[in-house]
Amino acid sequence: MAGCGSGSGGSGASGGTGGGGGGTAPTVTLPKLSGQRLQVTAVWTGAERDNFTKVLAEFEKRTGAKVDFVPSGDDMAGFIGSKIAGGGPPDVALLQQVGVLNEFAEKGWLKPLGADAKAQLAKNFSKGWRDLGAHKGTEYGVYFKASNKSLVWYNAKVFENAGVSEPKTWPEFLKAAQTVSESGVEPVSVGGSDGWTLTDWFENVYLSQAGPQKYDQLAKHDLKWTDPSVTRALTTLGQLFGRKELLAGGNAGALQTDFPTSVTQTFSGGDTPKAAMVSSADFAAANIAQTKAKVGTDAKVFPFPAVGARSPVVTGGDVAVALKDGRAAQALLTFLASTDAAKIWAQAGGFLSPNKELDQAAYADDVMRKIAKALVAAGDDFRFDMSDQAPASFGGKPGQGEWKDLQDFLKNPKDVAGVQQRLEQDAAKAFKH
Repeated sequence: MAGCGSGSGGSGASGGTGGGGGGTAPTVTLPKLSGQRLQVTAVWTGAERDNFTKVLAEFEKRTGAKVDFVPSGDDMAGFIGSKIAGGGPPDVALLQQVGVLNEFAEKGWLKPLGADAKAQLAKNFSKGWRDLGAHKGTEYGVYFKASNKSLVWYNAKVFENAGVSEPKTWPEFLKAAQTVSESGVEPVSVGGSDGWTLTDWFENVYLSQAGPQKYDQLAKHDLKWTDPSVTRALTTLGQLFGRKELLAGGNAGALQTDFPTSVTQTFSGGDTPKAAMVSSADFAAANIAQTKAKVGTDAKVFPFPAVGARSPVVTGGDVAVALKDGRAAQALLTFLASTDAAKIWAQAGGFLSPNKELDQAAYADDVMRKIAKALVAAGDDFRFDMSDQAPASFGGKPGQGEWKDLQDFLKNPKDVAGVQQRLEQDAAKAFKH
C-alpha cells in the first residue's frame, strides 16, 4: 500500500508508441473498443496516480476506450462494498490485499481472467505471483505493481557525517541509530499515523526472527498472536520503539507522521533533515522525488537488517481484478499483465514489477534496477505482506485491528502482553475459524 497526496485523475493522450514512450513494438494485441467507457479504482494518489494515468492513457490510445480513474481511499474493501451495494461497481479494481481478493471471490464479486489475460500471465509471471492472484484454483488477478518492503532508505550525507556504514544485522542497526543520534540528527523516521507502516516493521522482524514456517502460520491465524514468537518479535521491535531518542519526533511525533512525510522529512532540510533513515518499500522513491534528494547519491538503500539468520524478503503488491463482465475490463487486465504496461511506469520511476519478462533496462535508475532484480531473482522464495493476507477487518482498515493495535504498541512499547491480547482478540474475530 502507498501514501497520500493529490493528483488530477482522468486520462489523455500519451506520447510514444507501442511499449509506452519507448518506441518499442507492442508485445500484446488489444481489441478495438471505441466508444466504450471503463471505470478503474486504486488507492494511488499524487505521483503514483499520475504515473498510473500514463499507463491508462496508453491503453486508451491503443483501444479507443475511455478510462475514468476513481481513487478508493485506504479502505478499498469498504469502498467496493458500498459501490456493489449501490449497483455500480467499477469495471476494474487494483486491490492491495490478498485477503480482500479472497473475500471478494468468495462473495462472487470477481470475474475470472479471460484466455488472453491468462496467456500473458503464464508467459510473464512466476507461479508464486499467479497463485497469489487465484482463489480455489481459479485465476482472478494480475499483479501489476509489486513492492519490496524489506528496505531501509537513508540520507547518505547524514551517515557520512556520523561516520556510519550500512548495518547488516539488527544490533548493528540499533548501534548505527545511536551513533546518528549522537551526531545531532534524529535517526529513524516512522510513519505511525498510517498503521500499515507499523505492520511492515513487525513483519520484517518476525519473518527474519521466527522464520517462514511460523510466518505462514501466523498469517493464516493457525498460530495465535499470544504465541511466544510474537512476544519475541514485539520485544525486539521495542528495542527501537522503546527509545524515543531513536525516533524522529519521539513516539508522539511518529504517531502523528503519515507515510509520505516519514519519507520526505528524511531527505528534506539540506544539512539538517528531521531524520536519517526510514524503513520503507521501494515505492518511497516516488516520495523522495518530491524532494531535492537524488536516488542513488543523496538517498541510498540497504536491505532490512537480519534479525535472525538472514534478511527478510517481504513483498506487497496491487492486484488488478475485474468486477464486471465485458471485453474492455478483460482487455485492460491483459494489458496490465503485459511487459508493455509495466514498462511505462518503470520508466516513470517509483515502481516495481513482478513481471519477470520486463527488460530491467526499463527502470529509471540503478537503485530500482537492483531492487527489481532481487525481487525477480527471489522467484517464489518470498513472503507476501502478512497484514495484506488477513481479512480486511483485521489487516487492512484504518483505526481498527492490527493497524490500531500496533499504533497502541508504538504509543506504549512496554505493554507487549496487552498488545498481544488485543491482536489475538481482533484476529480471532476477523478469521472466525
